[in-house]
Amino acid sequence: MDRVRKLASEKGVLIFSKSTCCLCYAVHMLFKEIGIKPYVHEIDHDPEGKEIEKALLRMGCNGPVPAVFIGGELVGSTNEVMSLHLSGSLVQLLKPYQNLS
Repeated sequence: MDRVRKLASEKGVLIFSKSTCCLCYAVHMLFKEIGIKPYVHEIDHDPEGKEIEKALLRMGCNGPVPAVFIGGELVGSTNEVMSLHLSGSLVQLLKPYQNLS
C-alpha cells in the first residue's frame, strides 16, 4: 500500500490500469478529452502488480482497475469518475492539472 500512496502523492493525476482493460482505456481517453495527461501505471506490466491490486482493493476501490487518484486522493473507479464527470465536478477537480506535461 505504501507504493500506491507514494505514486499517488508524486503524480497529480494517476490511473492504475491494465493494458487489456477497456474501462481503463475509456477513463484515460476521457481525461485526454478534458485536456489532462494522466500518469498511467499498467499494473499488468509491473512485477508487483498483484500486490498493487490487493492494496487498491484494501483502499476501497470497487474493482482493482481503473483506480483513479487526483491530487494524491483516491477518487475511485469508472463509476465514480463518470458520476463526477456527468455532474460537472470532474473538470473542477482536474483544473489544477490541465496543460501540465
